[in-house]
Amino acid sequence: MTPNEDKKIREKFKQKTWNEIKTNDSWAIFKIMAEFVEGFERLGKIGPCVTIFGSARTKPDHKYYKLAENIAFELTQNGYGVVTGGGPGIMEAGNKGAARGKGISVGLNIELPFEQHDNPYIDSDKSLDFDYFFVRKVMFVKYSQGFVVMPGGFGTMDELFEAITLIQTKKIGKFPIVLVGRKYWAGLMDWIKNTLIEEGTISPKDLDLISIVDTEDEVLEVIDTFYKKYSLSPNF
Repeated sequence: MTPNEDKKIREKFKQKTWNEIKTNDSWAIFKIMAEFVEGFERLGKIGPCVTIFGSARTKPDHKYYKLAENIAFELTQNGYGVVTGGGPGIMEAGNKGAARGKGISVGLNIELPFEQHDNPYIDSDKSLDFDYFFVRKVMFVKYSQGFVVMPGGFGTMDELFEAITLIQTKKIGKFPIVLVGRKYWAGLMDWIKNTLIEEGTISPKDLDLISIVDTEDEVLEVIDTFYKKYSLSPNF
Protein backbone atom coordinates (compact mmCIF):
# COMPACT_ATOMS: atom_id res chain seq x y z
CA MET A 1 0.00 0.00 0.00
CA THR A 2 1.35 3.41 -0.97
CA PRO A 3 1.53 6.31 1.52
CA ASN A 4 -1.26 8.08 -0.41
CA GLU A 5 -3.54 5.02 -0.23
CA ASP A 6 -2.81 4.67 3.48
CA LYS A 7 -3.64 8.35 3.99
CA LYS A 8 -7.01 8.02 2.21
CA ILE A 9 -8.02 5.14 4.48
CA ARG A 10 -6.94 6.84 7.68
CA GLU A 11 -8.68 10.10 6.77
CA LYS A 12 -12.06 8.29 6.72
CA PHE A 13 -11.67 7.59 10.45
CA LYS A 14 -10.68 11.14 11.33
CA GLN A 15 -13.23 13.34 13.06
CA LYS A 16 -13.45 16.53 10.97
CA THR A 17 -13.76 20.00 12.39
CA TRP A 18 -16.51 22.30 11.16
CA ASN A 19 -13.96 24.41 9.27
CA GLU A 20 -12.61 21.31 7.49
CA ILE A 21 -16.14 20.31 6.46
CA LYS A 22 -16.83 23.78 5.07
CA THR A 23 -13.47 24.02 3.30
CA ASN A 24 -13.18 20.52 1.83
CA ASP A 25 -16.65 18.98 1.60
CA SER A 26 -19.17 21.78 1.22
CA TRP A 27 -17.13 23.73 -1.32
CA ALA A 28 -16.62 20.63 -3.48
CA ILE A 29 -20.21 21.08 -4.67
CA PHE A 30 -19.12 24.06 -6.76
CA LYS A 31 -16.50 22.04 -8.62
CA ILE A 32 -19.08 19.29 -9.19
CA MET A 33 -21.56 21.90 -10.42
CA ALA A 34 -18.96 23.38 -12.77
CA GLU A 35 -18.31 19.97 -14.35
CA PHE A 36 -22.04 19.46 -14.92
CA VAL A 37 -22.51 22.92 -16.42
CA GLU A 38 -19.56 22.58 -18.80
CA GLY A 39 -20.68 19.09 -19.83
CA PHE A 40 -24.26 20.19 -20.51
CA GLU A 41 -23.18 23.24 -22.48
CA ARG A 42 -20.52 21.46 -24.55
CA LEU A 43 -22.49 18.29 -25.31
CA GLY A 44 -26.00 19.66 -25.66
CA LYS A 45 -25.71 20.11 -29.44
CA ILE A 46 -23.58 17.14 -30.55
CA GLY A 47 -26.47 15.34 -32.25
CA PRO A 48 -27.17 11.58 -32.33
CA CYS A 49 -24.22 9.68 -30.88
CA VAL A 50 -23.34 6.17 -29.78
CA THR A 51 -21.03 5.60 -26.82
CA ILE A 52 -18.32 2.96 -27.11
CA PHE A 53 -17.13 1.53 -23.80
CA GLY A 54 -14.10 -0.74 -23.41
CA SER A 55 -10.72 -1.36 -21.84
CA ALA A 56 -7.98 1.27 -21.67
CA ARG A 57 -5.41 -1.58 -21.76
CA THR A 58 -6.22 -2.91 -25.23
CA LYS A 59 -3.25 -2.48 -27.57
CA PRO A 60 -3.50 -1.15 -31.15
CA ASP A 61 -2.54 -4.53 -32.62
CA HIS A 62 -5.32 -6.39 -30.76
CA LYS A 63 -8.34 -7.65 -32.67
CA TYR A 64 -10.73 -5.80 -30.35
CA TYR A 65 -8.95 -2.49 -30.97
CA LYS A 66 -9.30 -2.95 -34.71
CA LEU A 67 -12.91 -4.05 -34.33
CA ALA A 68 -13.77 -1.00 -32.19
CA GLU A 69 -12.16 1.26 -34.79
CA ASN A 70 -14.20 -0.33 -37.57
CA ILE A 71 -17.41 -0.12 -35.55
CA ALA A 72 -16.84 3.59 -34.93
CA PHE A 73 -16.08 4.18 -38.59
CA GLU A 74 -19.28 2.42 -39.68
CA LEU A 75 -21.31 4.37 -37.11
CA THR A 76 -20.12 7.65 -38.61
CA GLN A 77 -20.96 6.41 -42.11
CA ASN A 78 -24.50 5.84 -40.90
CA GLY A 79 -24.87 9.30 -39.42
CA TYR A 80 -23.92 8.72 -35.78
CA GLY A 81 -21.25 10.49 -33.80
CA VAL A 82 -19.05 8.52 -31.42
CA VAL A 83 -18.52 9.15 -27.71
CA THR A 84 -15.79 7.43 -25.70
CA GLY A 85 -14.05 7.84 -22.37
CA GLY A 86 -11.35 9.79 -24.18
CA GLY A 87 -8.41 7.61 -23.12
CA PRO A 88 -6.22 4.93 -24.70
CA GLY A 89 -7.11 1.39 -25.75
CA ILE A 90 -10.66 0.79 -26.96
CA MET A 91 -11.49 4.43 -26.32
CA GLU A 92 -8.71 5.54 -28.64
CA ALA A 93 -9.85 3.03 -31.25
CA GLY A 94 -13.37 4.44 -31.14
CA ASN A 95 -12.24 8.01 -31.60
CA LYS A 96 -9.77 6.95 -34.28
CA GLY A 97 -12.50 5.23 -36.27
CA ALA A 98 -14.79 8.24 -35.93
CA ALA A 99 -12.02 10.57 -37.10
CA ARG A 100 -11.29 8.28 -40.07
CA GLY A 101 -14.97 8.43 -40.96
CA LYS A 102 -14.94 12.25 -40.61
CA GLY A 103 -17.72 12.02 -38.02
CA ILE A 104 -18.23 13.56 -34.61
CA SER A 105 -15.60 12.26 -32.16
CA VAL A 106 -16.19 13.05 -28.47
CA GLY A 107 -13.90 12.18 -25.54
CA LEU A 108 -14.96 12.35 -21.90
CA ASN A 109 -11.67 11.90 -20.09
CA ILE A 110 -11.32 11.09 -16.38
CA GLU A 111 -8.29 12.27 -14.44
CA LEU A 112 -6.54 9.19 -12.99
CA PRO A 113 -3.05 8.59 -11.58
CA PHE A 114 -2.37 5.84 -14.16
CA GLU A 115 -3.63 4.38 -17.47
CA GLN A 116 -5.81 7.32 -18.48
CA HIS A 117 -4.64 10.06 -20.82
CA ASP A 118 -6.25 11.91 -23.72
CA ASN A 119 -5.97 10.25 -27.11
CA PRO A 120 -5.25 12.40 -30.20
CA TYR A 121 -8.37 11.48 -32.22
CA ILE A 122 -10.95 13.63 -30.41
CA ASP A 123 -12.48 16.75 -31.97
CA SER A 124 -10.69 19.71 -30.41
CA ASP A 125 -13.93 21.28 -29.19
CA LYS A 126 -15.38 17.99 -27.92
CA SER A 127 -12.80 16.89 -25.37
CA LEU A 128 -13.80 17.25 -21.72
CA ASP A 129 -11.90 16.36 -18.54
CA PHE A 130 -13.61 15.21 -15.35
CA ASP A 131 -12.51 14.68 -11.76
CA TYR A 132 -15.70 12.88 -10.80
CA PHE A 133 -16.71 9.53 -12.27
CA PHE A 134 -20.40 10.09 -11.50
CA VAL A 135 -20.52 13.37 -13.45
CA ARG A 136 -18.82 11.70 -16.40
CA LYS A 137 -21.30 8.81 -16.35
CA VAL A 138 -24.21 11.26 -16.45
CA MET A 139 -22.73 12.71 -19.65
CA PHE A 140 -22.41 9.26 -21.22
CA VAL A 141 -26.04 8.34 -20.68
CA LYS A 142 -27.58 11.78 -21.19
CA TYR A 143 -26.09 12.38 -24.63
CA SER A 144 -25.99 8.88 -26.16
CA GLN A 145 -28.60 7.15 -28.27
CA GLY A 146 -26.97 3.74 -27.96
CA PHE A 147 -24.20 1.90 -26.12
CA VAL A 148 -21.61 -0.42 -27.67
CA VAL A 149 -19.72 -2.34 -24.99
CA MET A 150 -16.41 -3.82 -26.05
CA PRO A 151 -14.38 -6.18 -23.81
CA GLY A 152 -13.14 -4.37 -20.73
CA GLY A 153 -12.54 -4.53 -17.00
CA PHE A 154 -14.14 -3.10 -13.88
CA GLY A 155 -14.66 0.36 -15.39
CA THR A 156 -16.40 -1.09 -18.42
CA MET A 157 -18.58 -3.27 -16.18
CA ASP A 158 -19.49 -0.21 -14.13
CA GLU A 159 -20.55 1.70 -17.24
CA LEU A 160 -22.44 -1.28 -18.66
CA PHE A 161 -24.49 -1.91 -15.54
CA GLU A 162 -25.12 1.81 -15.04
CA ALA A 163 -26.73 1.95 -18.48
CA ILE A 164 -28.70 -1.27 -17.94
CA THR A 165 -29.96 -0.11 -14.54
CA LEU A 166 -31.11 3.28 -15.83
CA ILE A 167 -32.98 1.62 -18.71
CA GLN A 168 -34.40 -1.16 -16.51
CA THR A 169 -35.73 1.39 -14.01
CA LYS A 170 -37.03 3.63 -16.84
CA LYS A 171 -34.88 6.57 -15.81
CA ILE A 172 -33.74 6.89 -19.42
CA GLY A 173 -35.17 5.64 -22.71
CA LYS A 174 -34.77 2.05 -23.85
CA PHE A 175 -31.69 2.71 -25.95
CA PRO A 176 -29.89 -0.27 -27.51
CA ILE A 177 -27.08 -1.89 -25.51
CA VAL A 178 -24.78 -4.03 -27.68
CA LEU A 179 -22.12 -6.30 -26.18
CA VAL A 180 -19.38 -7.09 -28.68
CA GLY A 181 -17.58 -10.43 -28.40
CA ARG A 182 -19.80 -13.43 -27.70
CA LYS A 183 -16.91 -15.48 -26.31
CA TYR A 184 -15.75 -12.67 -24.01
CA TRP A 185 -19.19 -12.03 -22.52
CA ALA A 186 -20.36 -15.69 -22.39
CA GLY A 187 -19.32 -16.27 -18.78
CA LEU A 188 -21.04 -13.12 -17.54
CA MET A 189 -24.22 -13.93 -19.42
CA ASP A 190 -24.23 -17.50 -18.07
CA TRP A 191 -23.91 -16.12 -14.54
CA ILE A 192 -26.75 -13.66 -15.12
CA LYS A 193 -29.00 -16.43 -16.45
CA ASN A 194 -28.04 -19.14 -13.97
CA THR A 195 -27.73 -16.99 -10.84
CA LEU A 196 -29.58 -13.68 -11.09
CA ILE A 197 -32.60 -15.03 -12.94
CA GLU A 198 -32.65 -18.28 -10.97
CA GLU A 199 -32.55 -16.33 -7.69
CA GLY A 200 -35.25 -13.97 -8.92
CA THR A 201 -33.12 -10.84 -8.49
CA ILE A 202 -33.83 -9.79 -12.07
CA SER A 203 -36.60 -10.62 -14.51
CA PRO A 204 -35.95 -12.87 -17.55
CA LYS A 205 -37.28 -10.05 -19.75
CA ASP A 206 -34.40 -7.85 -18.56
CA LEU A 207 -32.16 -9.84 -20.88
CA ASP A 208 -34.10 -8.32 -23.76
CA LEU A 209 -32.29 -5.05 -22.99
CA ILE A 210 -29.00 -6.56 -24.24
CA SER A 211 -27.84 -7.73 -27.67
CA ILE A 212 -24.64 -9.76 -28.12
CA VAL A 213 -22.75 -9.67 -31.43
CA ASP A 214 -19.32 -10.28 -32.97
CA THR A 215 -19.01 -7.93 -35.95
CA GLU A 216 -19.40 -4.28 -36.91
CA ASP A 217 -22.20 -5.17 -39.32
CA GLU A 218 -24.17 -6.78 -36.50
CA VAL A 219 -23.69 -3.70 -34.31
CA LEU A 220 -25.10 -1.44 -37.03
CA GLU A 221 -27.97 -3.85 -37.67
CA VAL A 222 -29.02 -3.82 -34.00
CA ILE A 223 -28.93 -0.02 -33.77
CA ASP A 224 -30.58 0.66 -37.12
CA THR A 225 -33.30 -1.96 -36.54
CA PHE A 226 -34.08 -0.42 -33.16
CA TYR A 227 -34.53 3.10 -34.53
CA LYS A 228 -36.46 2.02 -37.59
CA LYS A 229 -39.17 0.81 -35.20
CA TYR A 230 -39.61 4.46 -34.19
CA SER A 231 -39.16 5.78 -37.74
CA LEU A 232 -36.07 7.60 -36.54
CA SER A 233 -32.64 8.01 -38.10
CA PRO A 234 -29.65 10.26 -37.41
CA ASN A 235 -29.10 13.40 -39.43
CA PHE A 236 -26.26 13.42 -41.92
